[in-house]
Amino acid sequence: MTVTTGAPPTHRAPAARVLAFAGGFLTGGVIGVSLAAFTVGCILEHVPLVVTGVALPVAYGLLVLAAGAPRRAREAAVAPHTALAVIEAMEARTSEYSDVPVRFDLTVTPDDAPAYRVEITQDINLVDLPDYRPRGVLVVQYPPDRPWRVTIVKRPTPVWEERAAGARIDSAPGPAVPGEPGDGRAVGFVTLLALLLGAAAVVLLFRADLFDRDDSTQPPAAEPSVSSTVSTSLVIPGSGTVTLGPGRSMLDSGELRGAVDSLLDGKNAPQALTLVVQDRLLSVVFAPTSTGAPQFDPRSLPFERVPALVEEARTTLGIGAAQTWQLAADRLTGALTLRVSVTGTGGAALLEADAEGTVVRRSPAH
Repeated sequence: MTVTTGAPPTHRAPAARVLAFAGGFLTGGVIGVSLAAFTVGCILEHVPLVVTGVALPVAYGLLVLAAGAPRRAREAAVAPHTALAVIEAMEARTSEYSDVPVRFDLTVTPDDAPAYRVEITQDINLVDLPDYRPRGVLVVQYPPDRPWRVTIVKRPTPVWEERAAGARIDSAPGPAVPGEPGDGRAVGFVTLLALLLGAAAVVLLFRADLFDRDDSTQPPAAEPSVSSTVSTSLVIPGSGTVTLGPGRSMLDSGELRGAVDSLLDGKNAPQALTLVVQDRLLSVVFAPTSTGAPQFDPRSLPFERVPALVEEARTTLGIGAAQTWQLAADRLTGALTLRVSVTGTGGAALLEADAEGTVVRRSPAH
């Protein structure tokens, strides 16, 4: 087969990129406002604010689904193009499941357009993996308006299977076009910025109630004490923070348990909504006495298992050289859940454990 080479397909138009950034900003703002409203509402025992924090993301999700329905219907009505492609290179990544993510560098040869190179990642079953090899010819499909969104047809029709068996395809010049537009990091940054702005707006709006309340009217559970073993501390009604001095870590023996005990008041220890631990920092948001939000006793954490969970997340999830770690505990899903998130040179990963410290889910870095 003779291949005519040409310019690679272009990605989304500028207008679509603007919409992507706008959508990311709006999504981040909704997340930030919802989280801050829920937390501030629980601290202030402000029921409408708590309801807003729960209802806002639900309403936003339904709105996004409704707004995207016409576009999804249009895309479903357009038949995808089918073409032959040759594997220039491939790389299988590690996975704990039967389907392995494989990165393909393909030369795609449409019947009515010049050939082009594209890079995609697709899950391939371990049993079928030997069928894919460099210079092997495949049948692929892609939307006519987005030729970079290529997917491999695992079971082509007999006609296309016969064409693939007898085809010889030359390589198109590189470099390969990424399978998806490369705006992900920029959109992620915009989303994060909007999240912080939304959360800050809620806190500033209720700053008088949060920081100017009369401490004498607060119940003892909302005034945790801080032990003398810490270097610095910050205590506001309904929450507490413990910071260890230089050279110490929450992973050291007894440090995390001692930090938690320093924020509690003997037998009348308050229940917590969330607990977050970093290397030298402990932050706890306590539950108001009248709230019905899911809560837990901070003293019930499996303290002895925390160092092992962090070490497992650092060394087995493919993040490369570990840089940061964080443990978050809550009961938002019903049972007490510990989430250990880690970052490194290879990306970010997540490990989840139950109330006994037993690992229940791993999300490796990609």
